[in-house]
Amino acid sequence: MFSFVNKEGEIGFRFSKEVQEKYIEEFNSTHLISHNTVMKGYVIIPENILKDLDNVIECLDESFDYVMILDPK
Repeated sequence: MFSFVNKEGEIGFRFSKEVQEKYIEEFNSTHLISHNTVMKGYVIIPENILKDLDNVIECLDESFDYVMILDPK
């Protein structure tokens, strides 16, 4: 799984630690929380970023590429 929508309607994408730190700072965002649990690895994608579809596609591609190198569970 590389993207997630919590019950509050926030969208999060899964990234490596380095990319998480970059996007948390760049987007002025934080980790996604679902059912009072911090979803480590997932960064909330703010609405202003979601309005730029080219940016969303780039982030989704980066997220997908990251999860494809993870070992299957």
